[in-house]
Amino acid sequence: MTIEKLRDVSFFQALEDDALQLFLNHGTIRAYPRHTVVINEGDDSCSLYIVLDGKLKVYLSDESGREIILGLEGPGGYIGEVSLLDSEPRSASVMTLEKTRCLVISKDNFHECLRNYPDVAIGVIGGLTHRIRSLLGNVRNLGLKNVYRRLVSVLLDMSQPCGEVSVLTEKLTHQDIADMIGASREMVSRILRDLITGGYISVENKSITIHRTPPAGW
Repeated sequence: MTIEKLRDVSFFQALEDDALQLFLNHGTIRAYPRHTVVINEGDDSCSLYIVLDGKLKVYLSDESGREIILGLEGPGGYIGEVSLLDSEPRSASVMTLEKTRCLVISKDNFHECLRNYPDVAIGVIGGLTHRIRSLLGNVRNLGLKNVYRRLVSVLLDMSQPCGEVSVLTEKLTHQDIADMIGASREMVSRILRDLITGGYISVENKSITIHRTPPAGW
């Protein structure tokens, strides 16, 4: 079953079972309870974490406890690839949002696997490119868009078509959204309430459904 879960990882999808088993043999499966800090910003660890089950939050925080969420990783997602390449301290913190299992592969073991399967390295580079483009998009949103437009961008970017509507792939609290767009929870709540009143979205059990595209301005 774990081999099948590895197929969800973008840079593993083209590998045969024996190759996937090699990566599995070189790693350790670890289970983490909900709300466990897996990585602290500044840590010196150099391992790759592949999410098998559960969900991780990648974030930055300051001394006062304020956070900016950089991304969410579910099954098939991975974190830590940057430290495998430059051996620098961790650039962000990671916490579980629910019970989570990860396959943890050390830098040395991962490099050994890459020497046997160099196509995986190309996949890792592609993943890094995607992350860079995503971060540039976040910088653009924070610098050039107001809170309303940043919120709408998150809703549209994280939603998937489902019949005549679109549904967010993640269940987010108002605080989660605030931490993703650099705004207060109160402002996020106001905007979401207005979008609900206008019939643009509906919310049930933290699941957001987009019924029609919100207007460009608020």
